Order: sequence, then C-alpha cells, then structure tokens
Amino acid sequence: MTTNKGLITADQLKSLVASGEIDTVVVAFTDVQGRLVGKRVAARLFIEDIMDHGAECCNYLLTVDVENNTIDGYSFASWDKGYNDMAMVPDMSTLRMIPWLPGSVMVIADITTTTHEPVSISPRSVLRAQIARLAEMGLEPFVGTELEFILFDETYRGAWAKGYDNLKASTDYNVDYDLLASTRVEPLLRDIRNSMDAAGMYCEGVKGECNFGQQEIAFRYDRALATCDNHSIYKSGAKMIADKHEKAITFMAKFNEREGNSCHIHISLRDMAGGAVFADKSDPNGMSKMFKHFLAGQIKAMREFTLLFAPNINSYKRYVEGSFAPTAVAWGLDNRTLSLRVVGHGHGMRVEHRVPGGDVNQYLAVSGLIAAGIYGIENELELEEMTSGNAYTADKPHVPATLREAADLFENSAIAKAAFGEEVVKHYVHSARVEVAAYDRAITDWERVRGFERL
Repeated sequence: MTTNKGLITADQLKSLVASGEIDTVVVAFTDVQGRLVGKRVAARLFIEDIMDHGAECCNYLLTVDVENNTIDGYSFASWDKGYNDMAMVPDMSTLRMIPWLPGSVMVIADITTTTHEPVSISPRSVLRAQIARLAEMGLEPFVGTELEFILFDETYRGAWAKGYDNLKASTDYNVDYDLLASTRVEPLLRDIRNSMDAAGMYCEGVKGECNFGQQEIAFRYDRALATCDNHSIYKSGAKMIADKHEKAITFMAKFNEREGNSCHIHISLRDMAGGAVFADKSDPNGMSKMFKHFLAGQIKAMREFTLLFAPNINSYKRYVEGSFAPTAVAWGLDNRTLSLRVVGHGHGMRVEHRVPGGDVNQYLAVSGLIAAGIYGIENELELEEMTSGNAYTADKPHVPATLREAADLFENSAIAKAAFGEEVVKHYVHSARVEVAAYDRAITDWERVRGFERL
C-alpha cells in the first residue's frame, strides 16, 4: 500500500523535537464507544521513556458510558478492584504528523496491563485477535470505511447551549453529488482532506449526500488495522478542524427523520503473497468458493453480530425502508437495498457491508466481519441464492430492530463466544445493557410534546 509523507519514524521525531518544530506527542487509543482518547505528553519525555515503555492511564476508560460515568457490573474494572492502571503502549508504525494540532504528533497505542499483558476487551486488541486468526489461515484482510457526517453552521458549544435543537445545517436541500451547494463548505472540507493527507492518510475525495448538510469524505482502502486506526484519527480530527471553522459535525447514526449517517465497510481478503482469494474468473459472477463461504458466514452471523455494527440506541433508527439503510439480511450484486453488496473484480472483488452507521466502533465492526467470514470458510457454508430487486420487500430475515434485541442475540451467540471469548462478549453486552437502561429511564421531547397537554 502507498505510505503518505505524514507518517514519521522515531528518528524523524527526534529531529523534529530537536529543531523545536514538535513539542507534544498525543498518545491515543479508541475506547468502547469508538472515541479517540488518551493524553498529551511532552515530546522529550516520550522519546526518553514512553516510546519504549508506554504511558499509564486508568482502566476505567474501558468501562465508562458515553458521559464518562463509572459503571458497575464489569469484571475488567470496578470500584471493588480499585480502578487500577493500564498501559498505553505506542505502536510506532502509527506515529504521524497531525497538522490541526500545532507542534504535535500522534501515535496510536495498544492497551495492555502494566506488566504488558494484552487487554483482550480493548477494541484494537479484539481486532488484532481476529487478524491473527486469519494469518494462521494464510490470509490478510483489506478494509475501507465510508464514513458520512452532517455539517452544521453552528459551533459545538453553541449547539450544546441550544440542546442540539433547531440547528442550521450547512446546506438547505438534498446535495447528493451536488457541486454547487457543497462549494459553500469547501473551505472546511478541503482543510479536512488536506490535513488528513498530511497525517499519513490517502484521501480519495468528498461528495455531498442526501440529508441537509450531509457529506462523505472517502479514503483509500488499506490493511484492516491501518484503516481502523486512520478512521479514529479522521473522525476525531474532523471534529477539531470543524470547531476551528466555527462549525460542528455529527457522525451520529440518525440525527433526524431524513437519511442517517452510514459507515459502509468494504472488506476483501488476500493470501500472504498478495493474491486475490475472493476472485475466480471461471465463476459467472467472478466469485471464488472462499468468497462464497465468507459471504455465507456474514449472513449466518449477521443478526447475532449486529451489536458490533450498531452499538447505540440511536443506531437502530437508521433501519427504515427506502432509506438506503438495509433491513434485509441478504446479499446481491451491486444492489444498495441489501445489507451485503458485492462489487468489484480481481483484487477489488469485495463485499460492502451496509449495516454499520456513522456511530460505529470500527475495530469491533471489522472484527465481526472477519469472525463471521472465518466461520463461513471453516464450516464451508453454502451461499444462498442472491437477492435481486427491492430487498425492502423481500422475504428475508430482518436486522435487529433495537439495541436490546441485538444485545440478547450477541449474548447468546455460540459463534461470538467461540470467536471472541466469553470475556469480550460479556463486556460489550454489559455496555449495551447500560445504554438500554439509561434510555429506558429518560423522558424524551417526543413524550412531552404528545403528553403534556393532550393526555
């Protein structure tokens, strides 16, 4: 794959620090909610100590809810266990410039115990484990994520003060592929694109989407771990850059009743020599037997794994007929009404998984795609006939309708327990249960509007 100039080596970092160009290193990882978290450390200290040994942080970071509340019921960390330290161990292959933070570079860390034992429930560890399973089979995953967002002519603090209500979108109508209205926000979009390129990514371009203010900035596919690292950096960085432009971006799955924010994930496998194992020219659709088994595994495990693709209450609001968000668990060729859309040829032969939304934790979602594919390959599952036409009206199983249903399915999934282990399954089921319980206690605007006077 192409390496952009934004990625730097340890020796280059030392030179940048010596010249005074860099004074801060951001040591970061992705938490359970899919957020980039960590700490800023002095660049000199990073070089002298942290680069080789890691930096400590509290293990509660993998057990809090979205508001950073400490939550009971986790086996990994609790008040009873004293909320110990864990270590952020830098993966120096991810060290990069981040031009939206002057004087700073960033490195992605693996999460371990303070004795450097891997923490299995960390999202990056979950993905590493599935990549290792593929490697034992002589295979390597390549992934691309397509992350949509809605842009508002508001600051984040202004949106908070308004209760995120009556916000002004950056466009006034559907701007799907529109070049006129999108030009009005091109200064910000260009800043994001160029900044991400300068941070070691390969930006392909940007296009308007259907909802008011909606855009999608796409990046070239890469090895699975690199793509997921880049996804986190882009998502966090785009918000920071928007804030500098006095605008706000949301990646939530469903902001309003129009089109939601998707995160379609493309995945293909190659052998260790770089061969295209999903392609077979002798097949009418160009698909190899391995690819068919891989797809059959996706269909078999999709409902049980949906928690990994749709981790929040709001995620399930996307699954509306005729919205380009899938409802049917089925596959087909270049059909956007399906959850599994097969496209490409040769090395580009792949499946686009259309279930995840913009709120997805990409490490977990890609882990789910790999685990489901391995199950299909190992068990040589037969692929059902493709679905043609409008899948919204097809007689096919439906993706789970709520987070509660998805958590139940994941909790009772023998495939999930075999692939991820009991500890990982219990951790993420508990995280979902916490969100469901919080939602069940909440009184919404919808209830007040309907019930304040008229009931």
